[in-house]
Amino acid sequence: MARNFTPIHGEGVIRSSLPFSAAVRAGDFVFVSGMASADENGRIIHDAFENEARRTYENLGRVLRAAGADFDAVVQVRCYLQRQEDWDAHNRIYREYFAEPYPARTTLIGCLGDLVKYEVDCVAYLGDRGAGLANQDSAITHGNSH
Repeated sequence: MARNFTPIHGEGVIRSSLPFSAAVRAGDFVFVSGMASADENGRIIHDAFENEARRTYENLGRVLRAAGADFDAVVQVRCYLQRQEDWDAHNRIYREYFAEPYPARTTLIGCLGDLVKYEVDCVAYLGDRGAGLANQDSAITHGNSH
């Protein structure tokens, strides 16, 4: 059966040996898998919460750019925090990357175990941007970003 989505690859997009795509494009939507504080090879970088959160958003930004999007195109965000104590820092750092009107958001606390302190996944809508990207699909899947 044919897939109805296109995996997103590009410069700086995390590669992992695990069975998932960093992101996929389906129509005018881009679905980004959970990003965390990791290097380009998917190795976790442990750090203070604020540093892990910012590194997470920088990874998210690289995936969005490879898909022809940016933070303004994001319509839904799911945030995962290891500890309740990081709630205020989470909201402060979130505002560094998202502005009003904010995307829809769900935040889950206490679900990450000890692997990372923060993780984020999202959905972006390309809308009119998507029409111009129709010819870029093959470039996106072959590792070229624009």
